[in-house]
Amino acid sequence: MTLKDDPTLPIDLQIDDTAVQKQRHFRKRYLLVLLIPVFMFSGAVIGMYFQPPGLQGFYALTGLQPGGGTTSPIALPPEIEMPSQLAETLLPSDVVGLARLMPRGDVAVVAAPYGAGDARVAEILVSIGDRVARGDTLARLDNRQALDGAVLQAEANLAVREATLMQTRASIEASRAEAQATLDQARASATEAAASLARTAELAARGVATTATLDAAQSRATEAAQAVARAEATLARFAALAIDAQPDVVVANRNVDAAKAELARARMDLGRAEVRAPIAGTILDIHVTPGQRPPAQGIMEMGDTGQMMAEVEIWQDRISAVAPGQPVEIVADALGQTLSGKVDRIGLTVGRQGLISDDAAANSDARVIRILVALDATSSVVAARFTNLEAVARIDTGAAARAAQ
Repeated sequence: MTLKDDPTLPIDLQIDDTAVQKQRHFRKRYLLVLLIPVFMFSGAVIGMYFQPPGLQGFYALTGLQPGGGTTSPIALPPEIEMPSQLAETLLPSDVVGLARLMPRGDVAVVAAPYGAGDARVAEILVSIGDRVARGDTLARLDNRQALDGAVLQAEANLAVREATLMQTRASIEASRAEAQATLDQARASATEAAASLARTAELAARGVATTATLDAAQSRATEAAQAVARAEATLARFAALAIDAQPDVVVANRNVDAAKAELARARMDLGRAEVRAPIAGTILDIHVTPGQRPPAQGIMEMGDTGQMMAEVEIWQDRISAVAPGQPVEIVADALGQTLSGKVDRIGLTVGRQGLISDDAAANSDARVIRILVALDATSSVVAARFTNLEAVARIDTGAAARAAQ
């Protein structure tokens, strides 16, 4: 029972007790009003730090991005887990994104030669980790024996065509010599027939030779002259042009050229039995064993690990602060240390993120720009063993300003 409810007390005491109770109730309300902003601020800080699924769903539904309203965002995308060694030194001007370690020029897929067909892998000549030069033979296919046979056949065909060319040349030279001899003989016969005609005509004029004898001598002289004309025409056929310009020799030469082209094609086809390195680098992975058909993903993978790079995905609202030459730190648990490098190139297109989440649906609306980071010599040696490793990269966009100060 309160003082107000006690009928034995005076009226003024009952009124004072009522005022005290109202004052206490007012103080509780005032304290609650002061605590509400404290609770809201604490909840916002905790939510931004832990980013629970509900908050992530809100960002996905509204399209907002943590820290997107400031020119120096320090909040990370919900899919990125900040390594402790980076979180301790993170500056408001830093830009953070997920990275992928890769060789210079990215990973090269070594595929089967064009036109290999159903050929299977006969032998693998390299192992993972081997350094090879461009053009080195990495593997052989089982179609080599058939292609070797095609080369031998093409070589034999070329030999036959070359022999035919030699035979044609010799035949034309012999025909030219024969035509010359025939012409000499025809000219001698014509000279003799002309002299006989002259003697017979003289005798006929004196009445010693008959007209029939004169006609016979005239006929022989005419035939001898025609024989000379035929011999000259035959010789002209072979003597007017050089040996190599003779039609038969030209045809034989073309046949030789065709046989050489066929041999060159057969030798080129022989390259379909060998898998050669498209670049100079290190063998990173081998996807087949002898006896298997080359798979769709290629026979093996290789890359120039002498200079390692990092591909970093930066959200489109933060790319304006990134510039070539800025220092970059890359951290991953598998590395055991921090890698260093500098921004080498900045992409020219905005695309969907591919490194932040394994869930394709979660990445469907995220827009990123890819940049390439060139690692220094020491970091390249460490990163050479971790191609395609995912890591977190921090770009120090304020380094130049601090150096100027």
